Amino acid sequence: QVQLVESGGGLVQTGGSLRLSCVASGGIITAWAWFRQPPGKEREFVAAVRGSGGNTNFADSVKGRFTVSRDKPNNAQYLQMNSLVPEDMAVYYCAGRDRSSLPIWSEMSNPRTYDYWGQGTPVTISS
Repeated sequence: QVQLVESGGGLVQTGGSLRLSCVASGGIITAWAWFRQPPGKEREFVAAVRGSGGNTNFADSVKGRFTVSRDKPNNAQYLQMNSLVPEDMAVYYCAGRDRSSLPIWSEMSNPRTYDYWGQGTPVTISS
């Protein structure tokens, strides 16, 4: 059974940075993503990375501030978040799938693309 475990969330001031990590066990993840759920709102797409080439996709709200990367040897992914603003405050969820076929570009932001989910890690932004 594949399990995803996130870490790295916490409290940071506006303008600060955080790096989230997600490590998988029980299977090799071929496509990764991050989603977040702000307080009182629905879950939303943040970023995704797929395949050996590391193609990425980002929500417009985080472009230029967040980067996503995968670590194949360690079966992990990372989300580097810079220039954080109060609107980034949310519980961040790691998602992944271990299928040999990769999602197409338009599928990368769809939560249904991913088969496995982490438990979530909270990110709090203080102004």
